[in-house]
Amino acid sequence: MAEAGRATRPRAIILGCAGKSLSDGERDFFAATDPLGFILFRRNVDSPAQVAALAAELRRVVGRDDAPILIDQEGGRVARLGPPDWPRLPPARQIGFLAEQNLQAGSETARAAGRVIGAMLAVLGLDVACAPVADLLLAETHDVIGDRAYAQDPKLVGLLANEMAAGLRDAGVTAIVKHIPGHGRATADSHLALPRIDADFNTLDATDFGAFKIARDIPWAMVAHCIYTAIDRELPASISTGCIDVIRDHIGYDGVLIADDIGMKALQGSLAENAAATLAAGCDLTLHCSGIMAEMQEIAPVVPPLTDAAFARLAQGKAWLGQDRLPFDLAAEQALLERLLTA
Repeated sequence: MAEAGRATRPRAIILGCAGKSLSDGERDFFAATDPLGFILFRRNVDSPAQVAALAAELRRVVGRDDAPILIDQEGGRVARLGPPDWPRLPPARQIGFLAEQNLQAGSETARAAGRVIGAMLAVLGLDVACAPVADLLLAETHDVIGDRAYAQDPKLVGLLANEMAAGLRDAGVTAIVKHIPGHGRATADSHLALPRIDADFNTLDATDFGAFKIARDIPWAMVAHCIYTAIDRELPASISTGCIDVIRDHIGYDGVLIADDIGMKALQGSLAENAAATLAAGCDLTLHCSGIMAEMQEIAPVVPPLTDAAFARLAQGKAWLGQDRLPFDLAAEQALLERLLTA
Protein backbone atom coordinates (compact mmCIF):
# COMPACT_ATOMS: atom_id res chain seq x y z
CA MET A 1 0.00 0.00 0.00
CA ALA A 2 1.15 3.54 -0.72
CA GLU A 3 2.35 5.39 2.34
CA ALA A 4 0.17 8.22 3.55
CA GLY A 5 1.80 11.59 3.21
CA ARG A 6 4.36 10.47 0.65
CA ALA A 7 6.77 13.23 -0.30
CA THR A 8 6.34 13.09 -4.06
CA ARG A 9 3.24 14.25 -5.87
CA PRO A 10 1.00 11.72 -7.61
CA ARG A 11 1.40 11.10 -11.31
CA ALA A 12 -0.58 13.30 -13.70
CA ILE A 13 -2.91 10.54 -14.84
CA ILE A 14 -6.37 9.14 -14.18
CA LEU A 15 -6.61 5.35 -14.63
CA GLY A 16 -9.37 2.77 -14.94
CA CYS A 17 -9.55 -0.64 -13.31
CA ALA A 18 -10.71 -3.94 -14.74
CA GLY A 19 -13.61 -5.09 -12.60
CA LYS A 20 -15.82 -4.64 -9.58
CA SER A 21 -12.99 -5.07 -7.08
CA LEU A 22 -9.23 -4.84 -7.31
CA SER A 23 -6.95 -7.76 -8.00
CA ASP A 24 -3.73 -8.17 -6.05
CA GLY A 25 -1.84 -7.09 -9.17
CA GLU A 26 -3.89 -3.91 -9.47
CA ARG A 27 -3.37 -3.06 -5.81
CA ASP A 28 0.40 -3.44 -6.16
CA PHE A 29 0.51 -1.52 -9.44
CA PHE A 30 -1.60 1.42 -8.27
CA ALA A 31 0.32 1.66 -4.99
CA ALA A 32 3.64 1.76 -6.83
CA THR A 33 2.47 4.01 -9.68
CA ASP A 34 0.45 6.50 -7.60
CA PRO A 35 -1.93 7.92 -10.21
CA LEU A 36 -3.74 11.09 -9.20
CA GLY A 37 -7.07 9.27 -9.37
CA PHE A 38 -9.36 6.82 -11.09
CA ILE A 39 -12.35 6.55 -13.43
CA LEU A 40 -15.18 4.01 -13.22
CA PHE A 41 -17.27 2.46 -15.99
CA ARG A 42 -20.20 0.05 -16.21
CA ARG A 43 -17.79 -2.86 -15.89
CA ASN A 44 -16.96 -1.58 -12.41
CA VAL A 45 -20.58 -1.24 -11.24
CA ASP A 46 -22.84 -3.80 -9.58
CA SER A 47 -24.57 -2.29 -6.55
CA PRO A 48 -24.32 0.85 -4.41
CA ALA A 49 -22.47 -0.98 -1.65
CA GLN A 50 -20.02 -2.51 -4.12
CA VAL A 51 -19.27 0.84 -5.84
CA ALA A 52 -18.71 2.55 -2.50
CA ALA A 53 -16.37 -0.25 -1.42
CA LEU A 54 -14.42 -0.05 -4.68
CA ALA A 55 -14.03 3.72 -4.35
CA ALA A 56 -12.75 3.33 -0.80
CA GLU A 57 -10.34 0.59 -1.85
CA LEU A 58 -8.92 2.67 -4.70
CA ARG A 59 -8.16 5.48 -2.29
CA ARG A 60 -6.61 3.12 0.23
CA VAL A 61 -4.11 1.70 -2.24
CA VAL A 62 -2.75 5.15 -3.11
CA GLY A 63 -2.92 6.36 0.50
CA ARG A 64 -4.91 9.50 -0.28
CA ASP A 65 -8.43 10.07 0.97
CA ASP A 66 -8.86 12.87 -1.57
CA ALA A 67 -7.79 10.93 -4.67
CA PRO A 68 -10.43 11.96 -7.24
CA ILE A 69 -12.71 9.24 -8.58
CA LEU A 70 -14.43 10.11 -11.85
CA ILE A 71 -17.46 8.70 -13.62
CA ASP A 72 -19.34 9.61 -16.80
CA GLN A 73 -22.80 10.47 -15.52
CA GLU A 74 -24.39 12.99 -17.86
CA GLY A 75 -27.93 11.65 -17.96
CA GLY A 76 -29.49 10.16 -21.06
CA ARG A 77 -27.47 7.41 -22.74
CA VAL A 78 -24.17 8.33 -21.07
CA ALA A 79 -24.77 7.10 -17.55
CA ARG A 80 -22.63 4.44 -15.88
CA LEU A 81 -25.07 4.27 -12.96
CA GLY A 82 -28.62 3.30 -13.91
CA PRO A 83 -31.75 1.38 -12.97
CA PRO A 84 -32.65 -0.45 -10.87
CA ASP A 85 -30.34 1.03 -8.26
CA TRP A 86 -30.16 4.56 -9.66
CA PRO A 87 -32.65 6.77 -11.48
CA ARG A 88 -32.75 7.17 -15.24
CA LEU A 89 -32.12 10.83 -16.06
CA PRO A 90 -33.00 12.95 -19.11
CA PRO A 91 -30.50 13.68 -21.88
CA ALA A 92 -29.16 17.21 -22.14
CA ARG A 93 -31.20 17.88 -25.28
CA GLN A 94 -34.46 17.37 -23.39
CA ILE A 95 -33.37 20.02 -20.91
CA GLY A 96 -32.18 22.29 -23.72
CA PHE A 97 -35.51 22.01 -25.50
CA LEU A 98 -37.30 22.99 -22.31
CA ALA A 99 -34.96 25.97 -21.91
CA GLU A 100 -35.71 27.10 -25.46
CA GLN A 101 -39.38 27.31 -24.49
CA ASN A 102 -38.88 28.71 -20.98
CA LEU A 103 -35.40 29.80 -19.97
CA GLN A 104 -36.07 29.88 -16.23
CA ALA A 105 -37.64 26.42 -16.22
CA GLY A 106 -34.80 25.02 -18.31
CA SER A 107 -32.17 26.56 -16.05
CA GLU A 108 -33.85 25.18 -12.93
CA THR A 109 -34.06 21.75 -14.55
CA ALA A 110 -30.38 21.74 -15.49
CA ARG A 111 -29.45 22.58 -11.91
CA ALA A 112 -31.85 19.97 -10.55
CA ALA A 113 -30.31 17.33 -12.85
CA GLY A 114 -26.89 18.27 -11.50
CA ARG A 115 -28.14 17.96 -7.94
CA VAL A 116 -29.61 14.50 -8.59
CA ILE A 117 -26.39 13.29 -10.19
CA GLY A 118 -24.33 14.87 -7.43
CA ALA A 119 -26.45 13.23 -4.73
CA MET A 120 -26.09 9.85 -6.48
CA LEU A 121 -22.31 10.13 -6.67
CA ALA A 122 -21.53 11.72 -3.32
CA VAL A 123 -23.08 8.94 -1.25
CA LEU A 124 -20.87 6.44 -3.12
CA GLY A 125 -17.67 8.39 -2.57
CA LEU A 126 -17.43 9.41 -6.24
CA ASP A 127 -16.43 13.05 -6.33
CA VAL A 128 -15.92 14.06 -9.99
CA ALA A 129 -18.63 13.87 -12.68
CA CYS A 130 -17.58 13.90 -16.33
CA ALA A 131 -20.40 16.33 -17.11
CA PRO A 132 -21.79 18.68 -18.36
CA VAL A 133 -21.38 18.65 -22.14
CA ALA A 134 -20.95 22.12 -23.64
CA ASP A 135 -20.65 21.00 -27.26
CA LEU A 136 -23.14 22.54 -29.68
CA LEU A 137 -25.90 20.62 -31.43
CA LEU A 138 -25.54 21.54 -35.10
CA ALA A 139 -26.83 20.09 -38.37
CA GLU A 140 -23.59 18.19 -38.87
CA THR A 141 -23.12 17.00 -35.27
CA HIS A 142 -22.25 13.32 -35.16
CA ASP A 143 -24.53 11.02 -33.20
CA VAL A 144 -21.72 10.33 -30.71
CA ILE A 145 -22.68 13.76 -29.30
CA GLY A 146 -26.26 14.09 -30.55
CA ASP A 147 -28.71 14.47 -27.69
CA ARG A 148 -25.86 14.79 -25.21
CA ALA A 149 -25.74 18.44 -26.34
CA TYR A 150 -28.21 20.96 -24.94
CA ALA A 151 -28.80 23.15 -27.98
CA GLN A 152 -27.30 25.10 -30.87
CA ASP A 153 -27.14 28.53 -29.21
CA PRO A 154 -23.76 28.89 -27.46
CA LYS A 155 -25.13 31.31 -24.88
CA LEU A 156 -27.87 28.90 -23.90
CA VAL A 157 -25.47 25.95 -23.85
CA GLY A 158 -22.98 27.79 -21.65
CA LEU A 159 -25.71 28.86 -19.25
CA LEU A 160 -27.16 25.34 -18.91
CA ALA A 161 -23.70 23.84 -18.48
CA ASN A 162 -23.05 26.26 -15.64
CA GLU A 163 -26.38 25.38 -14.03
CA MET A 164 -25.68 21.65 -14.12
CA ALA A 165 -22.20 22.26 -12.71
CA ALA A 166 -23.73 24.34 -9.92
CA GLY A 167 -26.07 21.46 -9.08
CA LEU A 168 -23.12 19.09 -8.84
CA ARG A 169 -21.32 21.59 -6.62
CA ASP A 170 -24.36 21.76 -4.32
CA ALA A 171 -23.73 18.08 -3.60
CA GLY A 172 -19.96 18.47 -3.22
CA VAL A 173 -19.11 16.95 -6.61
CA THR A 174 -16.63 18.50 -9.06
CA ALA A 175 -17.76 19.01 -12.67
CA ILE A 176 -15.77 18.36 -15.86
CA VAL A 177 -17.09 20.36 -18.83
CA LYS A 178 -16.50 18.66 -22.17
CA HIS A 179 -15.23 18.54 -24.89
CA ILE A 180 -13.28 21.79 -25.05
CA PRO A 181 -12.86 23.65 -27.45
CA GLY A 182 -15.98 22.02 -28.96
CA HIS A 183 -16.90 18.66 -30.50
CA GLY A 184 -20.20 19.74 -32.05
CA ARG A 185 -18.86 20.34 -35.55
CA ALA A 186 -17.19 16.93 -35.71
CA THR A 187 -18.74 14.59 -38.28
CA ALA A 188 -16.84 11.54 -36.98
CA ASP A 189 -16.75 9.69 -33.68
CA SER A 190 -13.36 10.36 -32.06
CA HIS A 191 -13.57 6.98 -30.36
CA LEU A 192 -13.16 5.46 -33.82
CA ALA A 193 -11.50 8.07 -36.07
CA LEU A 194 -9.90 11.52 -35.97
CA PRO A 195 -12.49 14.26 -36.66
CA ARG A 196 -11.32 17.22 -38.73
CA ILE A 197 -13.12 20.52 -38.21
CA ASP A 198 -12.51 23.04 -40.98
CA ALA A 199 -14.54 26.03 -39.74
CA ASP A 200 -12.60 29.29 -39.75
CA PHE A 201 -11.42 30.81 -36.50
CA ASN A 202 -14.04 33.59 -36.40
CA THR A 203 -16.84 31.07 -36.83
CA LEU A 204 -15.45 28.87 -34.08
CA ASP A 205 -15.00 31.87 -31.84
CA ALA A 206 -18.58 33.02 -32.33
CA THR A 207 -20.08 29.57 -31.78
CA ASP A 208 -18.24 26.59 -30.29
CA PHE A 209 -15.75 28.63 -28.26
CA GLY A 210 -18.55 30.87 -27.03
CA ALA A 211 -20.19 28.16 -24.95
CA PHE A 212 -16.89 27.34 -23.24
CA LYS A 213 -16.15 31.02 -22.59
CA ILE A 214 -19.38 31.18 -20.60
CA ALA A 215 -18.60 27.89 -18.83
CA ARG A 216 -14.93 28.65 -18.20
CA ASP A 217 -15.30 28.76 -14.41
CA ILE A 218 -16.19 25.05 -14.27
CA PRO A 219 -13.11 23.65 -12.49
CA TRP A 220 -12.14 20.83 -14.89
CA ALA A 221 -12.45 20.56 -18.67
CA MET A 222 -11.91 17.58 -20.96
CA VAL A 223 -9.98 18.32 -24.17
CA ALA A 224 -11.33 16.95 -27.45
CA HIS A 225 -9.43 14.66 -29.81
CA CYS A 226 -10.43 16.79 -32.82
CA ILE A 227 -8.33 18.70 -35.35
CA TYR A 228 -9.28 22.37 -35.70
CA THR A 229 -7.57 23.37 -38.93
CA ALA A 230 -7.91 27.09 -38.18
CA ILE A 231 -5.48 26.51 -35.28
CA ASP A 232 -3.43 23.42 -36.09
CA ARG A 233 -3.80 21.53 -39.37
CA GLU A 234 -1.99 18.41 -38.18
CA LEU A 235 -2.67 17.68 -34.52
CA PRO A 236 -5.86 17.21 -32.51
CA ALA A 237 -6.48 19.69 -29.71
CA SER A 238 -5.47 17.25 -26.97
CA ILE A 239 -1.88 17.05 -28.28
CA SER A 240 -1.60 20.49 -29.91
CA THR A 241 0.26 23.22 -28.06
CA GLY A 242 -1.44 25.75 -30.32
CA CYS A 243 -4.91 24.52 -29.39
CA ILE A 244 -4.10 24.43 -25.68
CA ASP A 245 -2.83 28.01 -25.99
CA VAL A 246 -6.17 29.02 -27.55
CA ILE A 247 -8.05 27.29 -24.73
CA ARG A 248 -5.95 29.07 -22.11
CA ASP A 249 -5.38 32.48 -23.67
CA HIS A 250 -8.37 33.05 -25.97
CA ILE A 251 -11.21 31.10 -24.40
CA GLY A 252 -9.74 32.06 -21.03
CA TYR A 253 -10.00 28.66 -19.40
CA ASP A 254 -7.70 28.40 -16.37
CA GLY A 255 -8.98 25.24 -14.72
CA VAL A 256 -7.70 21.68 -14.83
CA LEU A 257 -7.35 20.37 -18.39
CA ILE A 258 -7.65 16.62 -18.76
CA ALA A 259 -7.23 14.96 -22.15
CA ASP A 260 -9.96 12.67 -23.38
CA ASP A 261 -9.13 8.95 -23.20
CA ILE A 262 -5.75 8.34 -24.85
CA GLY A 263 -6.95 4.90 -25.96
CA MET A 264 -9.41 6.40 -28.45
CA LYS A 265 -8.71 5.75 -32.13
CA ALA A 266 -8.49 9.47 -32.92
CA LEU A 267 -4.91 9.38 -31.63
CA GLN A 268 -2.44 7.57 -33.84
CA GLY A 269 0.57 7.02 -31.59
CA SER A 270 1.27 4.31 -29.05
CA LEU A 271 -0.42 4.70 -25.70
CA ALA A 272 2.82 5.88 -24.11
CA GLU A 273 3.37 8.37 -26.94
CA ASN A 274 -0.19 9.64 -26.61
CA ALA A 275 0.10 10.08 -22.86
CA ALA A 276 3.36 11.98 -23.17
CA ALA A 277 2.01 14.12 -26.02
CA THR A 278 -1.08 15.26 -24.12
CA LEU A 279 1.02 16.42 -21.19
CA ALA A 280 3.68 18.02 -23.41
CA ALA A 281 0.98 19.99 -25.21
CA GLY A 282 -0.17 21.53 -21.94
CA CYS A 283 -2.87 19.28 -20.50
CA ASP A 284 -2.60 19.00 -16.72
CA LEU A 285 -3.73 15.37 -16.71
CA THR A 286 -3.92 12.50 -19.12
CA LEU A 287 -6.61 9.81 -19.04
CA HIS A 288 -6.50 6.07 -19.70
CA CYS A 289 -9.77 4.22 -19.30
CA SER A 290 -9.53 0.57 -20.34
CA GLY A 291 -8.19 -0.85 -17.08
CA ILE A 292 -5.99 -3.24 -19.08
CA MET A 293 -2.88 -3.87 -17.00
CA ALA A 294 -0.44 -4.26 -19.90
CA GLU A 295 -1.52 -0.89 -21.29
CA MET A 296 -1.19 0.84 -17.94
CA GLN A 297 2.27 -0.66 -17.47
CA GLU A 298 3.27 0.78 -20.84
CA ILE A 299 1.99 4.24 -20.01
CA ALA A 300 3.04 4.75 -16.39
CA PRO A 301 6.80 5.25 -16.96
CA VAL A 302 6.26 8.28 -19.23
CA VAL A 303 3.84 10.09 -16.91
CA PRO A 304 5.55 12.49 -14.50
CA PRO A 305 4.24 13.82 -11.20
CA LEU A 306 1.83 16.75 -11.25
CA THR A 307 3.40 20.05 -12.24
CA ASP A 308 3.22 23.07 -9.96
CA ALA A 309 0.60 24.60 -12.27
CA ALA A 310 -1.55 21.45 -12.29
CA PHE A 311 -1.28 21.15 -8.51
CA ALA A 312 -2.43 24.77 -8.14
CA ARG A 313 -5.36 24.27 -10.54
CA LEU A 314 -6.50 21.20 -8.63
CA ALA A 315 -6.44 23.25 -5.43
CA GLN A 316 -8.41 25.96 -7.20
CA GLY A 317 -11.00 23.33 -8.14
CA LYS A 318 -11.36 22.30 -4.50
CA ALA A 319 -11.91 25.95 -3.60
CA TRP A 320 -14.70 26.10 -6.24
CA LEU A 321 -16.52 23.40 -4.31
CA GLY A 322 -16.49 25.44 -1.12
CA GLN A 323 -17.33 24.02 2.29
CA ASP A 324 -21.12 24.23 2.60
CA ARG A 325 -23.13 21.18 1.57
CA LEU A 326 -26.88 21.15 1.15
CA PRO A 327 -28.82 18.35 2.82
CA PHE A 328 -29.85 15.93 0.09
CA ASP A 329 -32.59 13.36 -0.18
CA LEU A 330 -32.10 11.64 -3.53
CA ALA A 331 -35.75 10.67 -3.85
CA ALA A 332 -36.86 14.24 -3.16
CA GLU A 333 -34.34 15.65 -5.64
CA GLN A 334 -35.49 13.17 -8.27
CA ALA A 335 -39.15 14.05 -7.66
CA LEU A 336 -38.32 17.76 -8.10
CA LEU A 337 -36.54 17.03 -11.39
CA GLU A 338 -39.49 15.03 -12.68
CA ARG A 339 -41.91 17.84 -11.78
CA LEU A 340 -39.76 20.36 -13.63
CA LEU A 341 -39.57 18.13 -16.70
CA THR A 342 -43.33 17.62 -16.87
CA ALA A 343 -44.52 21.09 -15.83
